Order: sequence, then C-alpha cells, then structure tokens
Amino acid sequence: MDAILEQKVESLRRCIQRVSEKTPDDVSRLIDDADLQDILVLNLARAVQLCVDIGSHFISQTEEPAPTTMGSVFTTLAKLNIISAATSESMRKAVGFRNVAVHNYEAINWEIVFAICTRSLDDFRQFAQEIAALDS
Repeated sequence: MDAILEQKVESLRRCIQRVSEKTPDDVSRLIDDADLQDILVLNLARAVQLCVDIGSHFISQTEEPAPTTMGSVFTTLAKLNIISAATSESMRKAVGFRNVAVHNYEAINWEIVFAICTRSLDDFRQFAQEIAALDS
C-alpha cells in the first residue's frame, strides 16, 4: 500500500477509534450532549469521506470511468472485486448518513446516530480489512 493510502487508512482507524471511545452507553446522553453529538458526527462523516477517498484512489488506477457520486464509488469497487457486495451496500448507506450530517445537520436523528455508533462501526473496519487484503 502506498504512503497516501496508508495515511488515509490510519486516519480512518483513528476516526473509528474516536467514535468507539466517545459513544455513550445510552442514546439519552447523546441527545442531551451537543459536544458529544459533534464529536461523533464529525468522525463518522470523516470516516465516510476517507473511505470514498481510498476507493477513488483504487478506481483511478483502473480503466473504469470515475464514479459520479460518492455511493457509486462503492458500487464500482464491488464491480472490480476490490470490496464485497455486502461492504459496498453498507458503505453506500454510510454515504446516505454522511449526506444528511453534512447538508441537513438539524434533521439528524440521534437515535440513528447512536445505532450507527453501536452497530455499524464494523462496516468501516470491514472496508479497511478488504482494502488491506489487496496488499497481501
């Protein structure tokens, strides 16, 4: 893996770790804590962006046309057998969350954020593992 990809994967790992460390035990604490909301949403949005960047880097080394949306990056990665179909689907859902977080922050459902933090961090880990496996 080249240095740029290594740096992005490490940044992804740090975002996931930060979310994991800061996720409260119950959703009510998240609903009542604006600082915690910001920490979690920022790191989740960064994690999605890093995955898109990593995927775009791989796609740029192929003959495939550049994807026109963030979600299509993951569709293309699955088509190229770089990631699994299941990981592609999970990451496309993560893009949907990221779009709400970035473009319509006031509409964020904190119960959904809590669910992502407690149940979906492994999706990011799986993405990183599948990318890392390409170097093996």
